Amino acid sequence: MSQLLDKAKQFVAEKVANVKTPEATVTDVNLESVHRDSIDYGAKVSVNNPYGTAIPICEISYVLKSDGRVIASGTIPDPGSLKANDTTMLDVPVKVPHSVLVSLVKDIGRDWDIDYALELGLTIDLPVIGNFTIPLSSKGEIKLPTLSDLL
Repeated sequence: MSQLLDKAKQFVAEKVANVKTPEATVTDVNLESVHRDSIDYGAKVSVNNPYGTAIPICEISYVLKSDGRVIASGTIPDPGSLKANDTTMLDVPVKVPHSVLVSLVKDIGRDWDIDYALELGLTIDLPVIGNFTIPLSSKGEIKLPTLSDLL
């Protein structure tokens, strides 16, 4: 009886290990808007769902770093769900206070942009498996607006 149970466990473990999971990529990070106290950036995330049913997204967590320092972090609870057998585009808003940007003067002064590293965690609720987090990261630079852009 224990041999049968061990074979069943091994079979289930192999099937779960080979289950397709949604795949995600960061497609763009750009400047959304400028306010008196902060700048809003937006990340676009493309998520491909291989399943025939919609999958709920539990949360999106993000950390935006520049020059090795965290300049913004947070979570977006319950942002919706992934479309069945389709690609879903998600918007991840990131608010960076101006006080943080002042600490990055060296980087900004060199080329009037912010070199960034964005780390995202997309937590979805997969049937049978449970919560599953897709880790994403993206590096690049965000151009800052000039005075003419603000006026």
